[in-house]
Amino acid sequence: MKRFTGFIKKEFYHIFRDRRSLFILFGMPIAQILLFGFAITNEINNVDIAILDHSKDATTEEIINKISASKYFSIKQMIGREAEIETAFKNGKIKAVLNFENDFGKKLVKESKVTIQIITDATDPNTANSITNYLNAILQNYQQSENRGIQIEYQIIPKTRMVYNPELKSVFMFVPGVMTIILMLVSAMMTSISITREKELGTMEILLVSPLKPFQVIVGKVVPYIFLSIINAAVIVLLSIFLFGMPVQGSLFLLGAESVLFIITSLALGILISTIAETQQSAMMISLMGLMLPVILLSGFIFPITSMPEPLQIISHIIPAKWFIIIIKGIMLKGIGMSFIWKETLILIAMTVFFIGLSVKKYKIRLE
Repeated sequence: MKRFTGFIKKEFYHIFRDRRSLFILFGMPIAQILLFGFAITNEINNVDIAILDHSKDATTEEIINKISASKYFSIKQMIGREAEIETAFKNGKIKAVLNFENDFGKKLVKESKVTIQIITDATDPNTANSITNYLNAILQNYQQSENRGIQIEYQIIPKTRMVYNPELKSVFMFVPGVMTIILMLVSAMMTSISITREKELGTMEILLVSPLKPFQVIVGKVVPYIFLSIINAAVIVLLSIFLFGMPVQGSLFLLGAESVLFIITSLALGILISTIAETQQSAMMISLMGLMLPVILLSGFIFPITSMPEPLQIISHIIPAKWFIIIIKGIMLKGIGMSFIWKETLILIAMTVFFIGLSVKKYKIRLE
């Protein structure tokens, strides 16, 4: 019994001395519960909306102030004419437009009935429904406050219009997100084990004494996987179009070019992981655990980023998948061109250069 007790004590000592084991035991559960607790929410907060006010009277100003005072919406743009609505949506930041008709306040007093149009970006159907419900609730609350103490009650009738996905098909949201996850994880995992495989098989020494420069070795590792991932991306797009009826409103060439860019970004990230990890197993674990949760939770695929706490919104900026989802939804559903997504494209290019540069630096350290 004493031997058994001593053996148990020894195991405790081993666990407490191994920082990685302690991190897996205590750090990972805490990190996951915090991430899931703050990121997973169906509520909306600080959603950017635009206002098209044809009336510009005291009544519309009061409603606008009431919406702006809520924590749910942030008025980012005042639109002058209806032709600007589509441009506002294509820029990607505006999620809804509130359209007040002419003589809004006069009609409300004279006819006791008035309409207001709520135009919502339905590329994310769940968020679009939430935005519409929240705006309807605020308008109803305003209507109830105005109807106190009067005989003929005012009626504010909201008319909802969903753009880019009028039928609110969930597949329009899931296809871009699933495509992003597949390309990110598969590309990163494929390359993350490439250099670690060389070390485990004992062929790393051959690379170390070869005349190839570190940059050539890194690029040589990436190039074969680029072609394989392009085939993967083409299959996903074809299945999305012909099997799920996913539209491609924009340029197929631009969609292909942006997909190739994201593939290269993912492969470069995988190479970086492979230069850091010591074994294939650890490289695969980093790829799965370090990429899957952030890609699903912090990319805006399922949960709106604007509803998350500020620290998580900042972290989401370094997730490549976030920028690719914006690009692919814009091209496929909104039909936008490079003039609307050039910022996101430059961010992905910068990330690719950073990952490759850091990989080369790490590889040089191993050469020394």
